[in-house]
Amino acid sequence: MENLVIEAQNLTKRYGDFVAVDGVNLALHAGEVFGLLGPNGSGKTTTILMLLGLTEPTSGTVRVLGYDPQRQPLQVKSRVGYLPDQVGFDDELTAYENLAYIARLNGLRHPAGRIEEALTRMGLKEVADKRVKTFSRGMKQRLGVAEILLKRPQVVILDEPTLGLDPEAAREFLQIIRDLKHDGITVLLSSHLLHQVQQICDRVALFHRGRIALEGRVEELAQQVGVSEPNLDEIYKRYFETVSAGKG
Repeated sequence: MENLVIEAQNLTKRYGDFVAVDGVNLALHAGEVFGLLGPNGSGKTTTILMLLGLTEPTSGTVRVLGYDPQRQPLQVKSRVGYLPDQVGFDDELTAYENLAYIARLNGLRHPAGRIEEALTRMGLKEVADKRVKTFSRGMKQRLGVAEILLKRPQVVILDEPTLGLDPEAAREFLQIIRDLKHDGITVLLSSHLLHQVQQICDRVALFHRGRIALEGRVEELAQQVGVSEPNLDEIYKRYFETVSAGKG
């Protein structure tokens, strides 16, 4: 299939007798926003770590922009930006100093222009010289995206990016995702906040016990579970009611 930027086939991860991810197949197209849904422990984060090459699959294959994350980690990391659920910065450094340090670690030559561009785009130019310890969680999340933008990625992976944000900060972050898509960047978003996922994602996959239980556009998922309205809250509720009743 054309324009695939992420492709996983029969992706599996075992820890002893525990199967964290069980035969997952994924195919993400260039420029789309794809959502991973599911309760804690359903396999979302483990899948992300395998896509990034940070955890080795027990079996199955992964290709990110045509590269194997395990065998070609530098090619993947130079093209993919990752924002974990807990962003880590040196709180004693300023926003600018943190980005400058990260730019040096990534071998970026003459990064000042990129740093200014990233801070401006994330609305942080006015606080560039303030220490990160004074930042709210929302500001730290935006600084995390600024860090990602330094390498001008083709793919961005976000793990619970709006968790703990107030409603206004969450709305601002959803707009950031829209802007990334507008720039042609493919976004993989992991979240359990269904209304936000419905607002922003082109397609979604519902994880359950390490497997993808449902996948497609919200309208398609509604048909699969038999609800009349394309509403992720109702889809999610109906699916787990079916599972609890032993029908799924």
